[in-house]
Amino acid sequence: MSVLEEIVARRAERLRAEGPAMGCALPRTRELPLVPFGRSDGAGSGARFLICEIKRRSPSKGAISPALDAPAQASLYASRGVKTVSVLTERDHFSGSLSDLVEVKRRNPGLCVLRKDFLLEPEDIDASYRAGADAVLLIAAALSQEKLAALHERASRLGLASLVEIHAAGEAAKVAPLAPAFVGLNARDLDTFVVDLASPLAARSAITWKAATVFESGISSEEHAAFAAASGFDGILVGESVVRSPELIPALLSGLRAERRPFWDRLYAGRLSSARPLVKVCGLTRAEDARLADELGADLLGFIFAPSKRRADAEAVRSLGATRAQKVGVVVTSGGPESLPEEVERLLDGGALDAVQLHGDEGPEDCWRTAFPYYKALRLQGAADVERIPDYRCPRVLIDAYREGMRGGTGERIGPELLRSARSRGPLWVAGGIGAENVRELILAFNPELVDASSGLEASPGRKDAAKLRAFFGEIEAASRAGARG
Repeated sequence: MSVLEEIVARRAERLRAEGPAMGCALPRTRELPLVPFGRSDGAGSGARFLICEIKRRSPSKGAISPALDAPAQASLYASRGVKTVSVLTERDHFSGSLSDLVEVKRRNPGLCVLRKDFLLEPEDIDASYRAGADAVLLIAAALSQEKLAALHERASRLGLASLVEIHAAGEAAKVAPLAPAFVGLNARDLDTFVVDLASPLAARSAITWKAATVFESGISSEEHAAFAAASGFDGILVGESVVRSPELIPALLSGLRAERRPFWDRLYAGRLSSARPLVKVCGLTRAEDARLADELGADLLGFIFAPSKRRADAEAVRSLGATRAQKVGVVVTSGGPESLPEEVERLLDGGALDAVQLHGDEGPEDCWRTAFPYYKALRLQGAADVERIPDYRCPRVLIDAYREGMRGGTGERIGPELLRSARSRGPLWVAGGIGAENVRELILAFNPELVDASSGLEASPGRKDAAKLRAFFGEIEAASRAGARG
């Protein structure tokens, strides 16, 4: 039984034994007016909104704040500018109570209150309404299509907003007939409880109706809030981080004001149904090579702006014009806002580059202040370097082979033990010594999400070999077909 199935089964038992009030004394009728869900937070944040959660524990983190005073926490959130709070009312796994929601709303009648629970029956919606909820969470994975429709209809009839939560693109088909105005996309897998910041982007591509989208789980910093906002989400729901550190709220509100930069969501649109890895062709210096790589199906085109035989020319990148693939500037910096080369900053600000690959000594705290959007490249010398991968806040870290004094283009491969160890940390982005002669083997053995090739595709440094490029993409397609079959 998965964690989700266990929670749902236990709540169903309580519902049968205690009724929808779950032993709490609820008002006979609703006492306070409804407050709209999805109100924007803070000057300049547009339609974006922050939902701060109240919870004492969780299955993934254990005890968070066992003695938490729910109405006092809500008042603390409100004092920092929050307009919407989520109250976790599930008892057995989150130590919540419907009484928490009643008291939160009574003490903070101007707040919009979302009831977050594993609601199973229309009577749960009635109880939520009487308790003072302004919105309810409906988890698609926990409900049949018929039951989801019944709960959604009951909430609509009472004037409650529904935040319908999905975890994967396949769940969108269950939700689509309802066309809910608010959809939550959860980065946490409810079977494994592992967080993947890219999964909401992939799942969102299956939403075919107009909806405000809320990024749920995994947000713990201003950078994460900026990532969600830049990727086109309308709101974020933050739990453990604000329970532990309410002083984080101003930074989260600041992150929500990030400019729309659709690098990550363009990259992951439809990825859940794709058998082929993403492909980056790096070390490009000639327009004809870039255009051929784009034509063959590259997802990323890499241009090096660091000391290298493959250094790109800024004006050539600017004049390349529109491509299907996104363009990435590869830099080596010490980290910090003053360390990004001015030419790269201008290309990024002007739209000639879509993102930056940080291939230097940038620490986790430095990266997004250096460039945004970005991802980190990390050279693996040993197991200690693999341990550093989760320290970085970008959705993916590109791993590369290590050679003293060189930052890439070594033609050397990462050893299989390090690849296996890195793969255990999550989806694998890999560079180092990859070409037509070995990419099929790599894909079949390690199922990377992205492969990055440079020197293995060259006729000479900086000049790609057209035959090698074609053979490389041919091997990727062959490996993807073989992987899909078996």
